[in-house]
Amino acid sequence: MDNNEVKSAVETLGKTFEAFKETNDKRIKEIESKGSADPIVEEKLSKIEADLDKFSDMEVSQKKANDQAKAQLDRLETIVSRPEFGKGSPVESMQTKVFDKWLRKGKDSLSPEEVKVLTVSNDNTAGYLAPPEYVREIIKGVTEFSPIRSIARVRSTTNRSIQVPKRTGQFAAQWVAEEGARAETTGYAVGLEEIPAHELYALVDISEQELEDSVFNLEAEMNSEFVDQFAKAEGNAFVSGNSVGKPQGILSNANVNNVAKGGAALDGDSLISAAHNVKTEYSKNGTFVMNRSTVSAVRKLKDGGGQYIFQPGIYGMGIGSNILGHSIVEATDMPNVGGGLKPVMFGDFKRGYMIVDRVNLSIMRDPFTQASSGNVRYIARRRVGGQVVLPEALTTITT
Repeated sequence: MDNNEVKSAVETLGKTFEAFKETNDKRIKEIESKGSADPIVEEKLSKIEADLDKFSDMEVSQKKANDQAKAQLDRLETIVSRPEFGKGSPVESMQTKVFDKWLRKGKDSLSPEEVKVLTVSNDNTAGYLAPPEYVREIIKGVTEFSPIRSIARVRSTTNRSIQVPKRTGQFAAQWVAEEGARAETTGYAVGLEEIPAHELYALVDISEQELEDSVFNLEAEMNSEFVDQFAKAEGNAFVSGNSVGKPQGILSNANVNNVAKGGAALDGDSLISAAHNVKTEYSKNGTFVMNRSTVSAVRKLKDGGGQYIFQPGIYGMGIGSNILGHSIVEATDMPNVGGGLKPVMFGDFKRGYMIVDRVNLSIMRDPFTQASSGNVRYIARRRVGGQVVLPEALTTITT
């Protein structure tokens, strides 16, 4: 984005958020005076929220696009830097020269003959042999999964589990007179935190004829699906796993701090309490984790001074949306706001939660077991563990 686009995006976001605050203030006043808000105001607020969601989605899309562009540029530079690049047949050399000229000087610098080298022929001259790419793709909905891995501490191991030394007790320094007796200060103790690697698997049978006749690469599609579903399963376990044959979820650990809101709705004070419910060093690196529905509810909250605790991010400038100055991570596996549920987590997840990778995603193609049935079996497996290692670095909110 150039400076003008950034400026325009910032101004639009600012106006949208101001409109959101004005409309929400009106909604709150109507609820306080009448007991309910005008449906027209509710509808207007929902539309403004949708516009704010677009800015949040653009932040994610922009980062993804930048990463993809960088990866493509790196691949191109690698190809160009190879000694054999441009060598071979006269056609290959001509294409290389023309492509290089086009990159450096633009299309206007090319002659008609050079442009022809870079142009796909029309249908009558073999164009029909280059069908559109879309016929080889599958339309799929987005698979959502929790991004806990991106904010937690991740380690790899070649063993069935890892053991991490952990301090379990401390001594206290004592005051003493100049010539006073000095006794041993006891109390320091250590222990081991063991994190086992659990196993995930998936098994899919595909007929040999389907593999032979399909117009797109079914094996590649299945590999992609395995990646998505395994990420979804492990993300769910990192949030709410019960430690029985699977990782321990953060919400399942009884030693994690908790703010009991005492009601079926969030308020600004409970979020402020959560941000101060961990030690200062943890709060400095603190992140709020909640699902998209909860983010929508938090947008409407104010602190005791009447100030909104949510601030939208600035698209294109690397400034993400935040709550009380702390970044927000949307995790689809977090529960919604409701009585007795924990819709919000906060803390330093790098210190508080550890993920252990034992075996990365492994996919085995088995053409023999189901051969009599005309099928090929694909077996995917992965071994991963996760556990809260420092409960005091994390806190939750119970509504």
